[in-house]
Amino acid sequence: MAAKKAKAKAPAAKKKPAIKAKYTKSAILAEIADNTELSKKQVGAVLDELSDLIERHVKKGGAGEFTLPGLLKIKTVKKPARKARKGVPNPFRPGELMDVAAKPASTKVKVLPLKGLKEFV
Repeated sequence: MAAKKAKAKAPAAKKKPAIKAKYTKSAILAEIADNTELSKKQVGAVLDELSDLIERHVKKGGAGEFTLPGLLKIKTVKKPARKARKGVPNPFRPGELMDVAAKPASTKVKVLPLKGLKEFV
């Protein structure tokens, strides 16, 4: 038990400054490669595989949901078809009536931030 207490805690990671400019894909690959000691090609392969993994989760017949732990959740939401309507009040011009076109059923993608991402802000 004394040995556990005698162990020194690892030094806290130094906070890195905020990034002012928006990164391009190549800048993101370069930054991750520099910080992880991996090559840009390896980092690119990891990101491509992550993209493929997300696609397999959200495509038709998939789970419909993908979670990147601590950061975000991507899920699909099925929107039902809507019938056409005639004589609906126009919200932009009070007193006028308008027709609303029918919409087919569709699947939308929703990205939800998780606690870890919310704490960054």
